[in-house]
Amino acid sequence: MEIVSEDVAWQNFERLAAFIFEKNDFRVTVNTVKTDHKKRRQYDIIARRSNQTFLVECKKWAGSRYRLSALKKAVEQHTERTAFYNTITREDAIPLLVTLVEEEIQCYEGVPLVPVLRLNAFIHELDKDADRNSFRDYEDDMDIPDDVPWPEKE
Repeated sequence: MEIVSEDVAWQNFERLAAFIFEKNDFRVTVNTVKTDHKKRRQYDIIARRSNQTFLVECKKWAGSRYRLSALKKAVEQHTERTAFYNTITREDAIPLLVTLVEEEIQCYEGVPLVPVLRLNAFIHELDKDADRNSFRDYEDDMDIPDDVPWPEKE
């Protein structure tokens, strides 16, 4: 999957994640922009079902090495975008990062990191336990220096 996906456009990666949400009865919008007082934020996917709203950031990093600092930065930026969304919509949306490959870390700062191949299973698990705070139970230890590269994937 990793080798094949290197040549796939990022838009198709987003469409795949959106398709998985749609097949699980979510209403999906892709590449939505929200503005408020000259602030502008873009969301790869907004997926809604019943009282759940997910703000999905799709990350298809190029190359075979990932840096922890890039992952941390992506989570921090997406957390800020989620707070912005929640403020202007008065919703309680849940941030989610969907990655191309499975990372060693499943959750960072309460934000789940889900590989696209496991997204369907992740959604089914949500149906069993809809408590958004349960994500914090999966958080891994992140005391690794920022300059340490990700291990090579085999």
